[in-house]
Amino acid sequence: TTARFALQGRGTPAPWAPPERFVERGSYRFVRSPMYLGVILLVLGQGLLLGRAVLYAWAVAAWLIFTSFLVFYEEPQLRERFGASYDDYRRRVRRWLPTRPRSSRY
Repeated sequence: TTARFALQGRGTPAPWAPPERFVERGSYRFVRSPMYLGVILLVLGQGLLLGRAVLYAWAVAAWLIFTSFLVFYEEPQLRERFGASYDDYRRRVRRWLPTRPRSSRY
């Protein structure tokens, strides 16, 4: 993922060196938040493996935190930064549930 941001977006996932161009390749074609989704699935998997209810609670808390961050900070920033291309992406790709890529109207 970091390489994709560097090579295609000319930046990094880090806020202090964001990509200059919008990146919609790799796992981002299927879901808008693949890194956050990966963390949540990892915690849920640990809950299944270890049988610890606290891990399910942590997964729900992480989902709430990530969703709040996405809705109130990250997505508005991306919309401001990339405009119509990000709006089109949001219409085609879900935030949490991976789907087959749908073609762009552009």
